[in-house]
Amino acid sequence: MFEEELKLERQSSYLLPLLLLVGLVAMILGAVWYWIIPHQKDLSAAEAGDVITAFLKAQGPATVHFHTGLVKASVDEKPRDPHYRLLEKVGVLKLREGKNFVMQASLTPEGERILAQISGVEKTKNPDGTDAYTVPLAERQLVQIVKLTVNGRNRATVDYSWKWVPNQLGDAFDASGTVIKSFKVWDRTTLIQKYGADFYHGVPTSASLMLVRLDKAWKIATE
Repeated sequence: MFEEELKLERQSSYLLPLLLLVGLVAMILGAVWYWIIPHQKDLSAAEAGDVITAFLKAQGPATVHFHTGLVKASVDEKPRDPHYRLLEKVGVLKLREGKNFVMQASLTPEGERILAQISGVEKTKNPDGTDAYTVPLAERQLVQIVKLTVNGRNRATVDYSWKWVPNQLGDAFDASGTVIKSFKVWDRTTLIQKYGADFYHGVPTSASLMLVRLDKAWKIATE
């Protein structure tokens, strides 16, 4: 009787560590499944691409702003700045010098045709009788999701590249184009800094964004 009890006690002394070991392995496997495997599947390149595309679109297009009518020089509007002369060069505007720093600017038939083909043109009537135009020049477009890095259960870093896609008028505002190069250095700098000119046909730009998963959807991290 005593020997049987001793045998059972020895068996239980071996069985308990074995059960603890099995439980520990199960916990480790469960953690791997819960923390690692799901996250490799949660955020695909296609899903990241959708988030980045929406982010780029939300930034809005590059634009140029100008007036038509009897345009007076002011803090907000300078009709003798180079963007008016550029628009005249490409046939969008017809300009006529006036007295007291006033410029007569009018859309040409070609200008009306070009603006009619561009989506998102905004036109407003000002109290002084002039018309204000805000015209898109180019939009940002995702080129490639370069790398996805999962940083935790609900966070990921996305490395990507994007490029400008200019419209017809945007091509004229390409900083490396022949129209911009026809201006003096100071005017080219002003066009780039103030009036929407950029290297629209340059190499894609590399960038990185942190994403977080909120309510089962991946979004741009705000912090």
